[in-house]
Amino acid sequence: MARELSAEERNELVETLKKRFEKHSERHEGMEWSSVEANLDQQPEKLWSLHEMEQTGGEPDVVGYEESQQAYWFVDCSKESPKGRRSVCYDREALESRKKYKPENSAVDLAASMGIEMLTEEQYRKLQTLGPFDQKTSSWVHTPSDIRELGGALFGDYRFGHVFIYHNGAESYYAARGFRGSILI
Repeated sequence: MARELSAEERNELVETLKKRFEKHSERHEGMEWSSVEANLDQQPEKLWSLHEMEQTGGEPDVVGYEESQQAYWFVDCSKESPKGRRSVCYDREALESRKKYKPENSAVDLAASMGIEMLTEEQYRKLQTLGPFDQKTSSWVHTPSDIRELGGALFGDYRFGHVFIYHNGAESYYAARGFRGSILI
């Protein structure tokens, strides 16, 4: 699979990101689009990952700045878990453990193939401070190894005015559960 965008795809993606950045200025107060675009220009290889986030319904947007790396944090900001990344179990081990009705992929594998990271619980909670996300869906979050070793995995959603983090068997999958990703650029 080619990991390069055509000039037309690149221009279309950058324009979409710019419009979203301007429309949702509350997500990145004090940040300037020109600085974000300069980082995008310096790291064109990461545009492919942003394109994948966009194509799967993630609606990536800037939600922070990592001073130590001089990088902008892009996160899936779709109101619900990205539609093109649902009905997945947690990871490869969980996928292989299923005897029947296997999903097509796992959240961990899909994130890796897209060149993005799954959100941690802390990042998921931080995203939720920017508005209610996952009011009808849920999203797998990076699960600590001690929980995963026991067969579990974590996911979050927003219900009743609160962020909830739950557990489930890592091999489970649901039509309304996907995952949110992030990338530093």
